[in-house]
Amino acid sequence: MSKGLYLVKILVQFMSVKTLQKELGYTKYTLGERLSYYEPSKNISQKTFAQELSQSIKQKQKSINPKFFYNEKGSELFEKICVLPEYYLTRTEISLLKQIDGKLQSYLDGDFRLVELGSGSAQKTRLLIDMLTRLQKHVEYFPIDISKILKNSSTVLQSDYKKLHITGIIDNYENGLEFVKNYDDMKNLIVFLGSSLGNFDPESGIIFLQKINSSMKKGDLFLVGLDLVKDKDVLCQAYNDSQGITAQFNLNILSRINSELGGNFDTSKFVHYAVYNENQNKIEMYLRSLVKQTVKIPNADLMLEIDEDELIHTENSHKYTISQIEQMFAITGYEIQAMWNDDNRYYSLILLSKK
Repeated sequence: MSKGLYLVKILVQFMSVKTLQKELGYTKYTLGERLSYYEPSKNISQKTFAQELSQSIKQKQKSINPKFFYNEKGSELFEKICVLPEYYLTRTEISLLKQIDGKLQSYLDGDFRLVELGSGSAQKTRLLIDMLTRLQKHVEYFPIDISKILKNSSTVLQSDYKKLHITGIIDNYENGLEFVKNYDDMKNLIVFLGSSLGNFDPESGIIFLQKINSSMKKGDLFLVGLDLVKDKDVLCQAYNDSQGITAQFNLNILSRINSELGGNFDTSKFVHYAVYNENQNKIEMYLRSLVKQTVKIPNADLMLEIDEDELIHTENSHKYTISQIEQMFAITGYEIQAMWNDDNRYYSLILLSKK
């Protein structure tokens, strides 16, 4: 490419990003030559939290969207969950990523940008960055995460990898994908690990997969991790750990409502409750009220009457069969390039392209 064409490409990319900033309400923060991130205004994020909560928690079955688990404290607690002996998901997925390193490389034709949905502390991301670093002169990494822990993990990654350029997006996945879709014409390897898709109900999961598909260009790849159906005792122990970390994680969502929306939840009056629904192959997680109580959430204009033993639903974690996985991706416009399972068939990594 000539110098003139290169400069034109940079100018077009700059103008495109500036347009995205304006339309989506982003502010860009530059932390170094190879590290920057985009973040919507605090008021927009808080309004969304209040609006969503005011709808979900007024229903007959009160609920709170699990994406609101992940403020700074919630993200820290989740990282502790990931290393618990009962929580097999993370270590199984890491083991699989190590095993398929060479196999995954064979599907990467040319340079790819790594786009990760829900990066967290980026522990598993390092395995993918290591792979791309061996294959490419420069590696671009776009983590999309609603939690500001993204900034801390990105700073550490940037210092550890001299070939790595990071552009973080602190926002929900849908907005982040829209940003990436319009950024440039480089091929993307989009990854969604941790079986996070299982947190969606089936209908919403289909819609979200279609959203990811619509954000993909020809040549892009999508790597997703999914938890498989297994013995219910293994599942129940994973979500009811002996150290009570999952309980702290669940209860923290009430503390977040208190701090960000002016709520007056007394967390000592609630307990963590998780159960496996065998008919629907999913873990259901709730907060159970120990007493009859009244809770105010001024910033969401809410006054809640909560009965003793009433359950507030906070999360589902769906488990999948292989046939369900194949059907789900077929109807959402994907072609399965490869599927890798661990020896116990606890977990699956699926590599997909757009049909």
